[in-house]
Amino acid sequence: MKVAILSGSVYGTAEEVARNAKQLLTDAGFEVLLNTRATLADIQAFGPEAFLAVTSTTGMGELPDNLVPLYSAIRDQLPAAWRGLPGAVIALGDESYGDTFCGGGEQMRELFAELGVREVLPMLRLDSSVTVTPEEDSEPWVADLIKALSQ
Repeated sequence: MKVAILSGSVYGTAEEVARNAKQLLTDAGFEVLLNTRATLADIQAFGPEAFLAVTSTTGMGELPDNLVPLYSAIRDQLPAAWRGLPGAVIALGDESYGDTFCGGGEQMRELFAELGVREVLPMLRLDSSVTVTPEEDSEPWVADLIKALSQ
């Protein structure tokens, strides 16, 4: 199965979580696309059969700048071929921000819902005020994602 990872990061932490998830998925036999500069055309050429979004949150609950162009392109085109595909989201944030905690991840969940991407696991929320090793803390959840995608 081909899994496209859509990643947005401000300081690199979400990118590290995405890289770790890519390694775990690859080790489990999945073909994985992770390119933080990927365009919609790049993703469509890959032919994804599942999606994983890994994003931090910036500002007042927004997506990181490096993910905004891809997010906008996907929203503008809403590729019909992605309807019904499995997907999941890992969101990073700081719970002290209250209502905007993991807002970037919430935006990706909403986009997946608009696309008709089937959420196979509840969104993983990683709180930067609690965890110092988010890539390791995400591993049990990624293991559950691997099981969900393998069924």
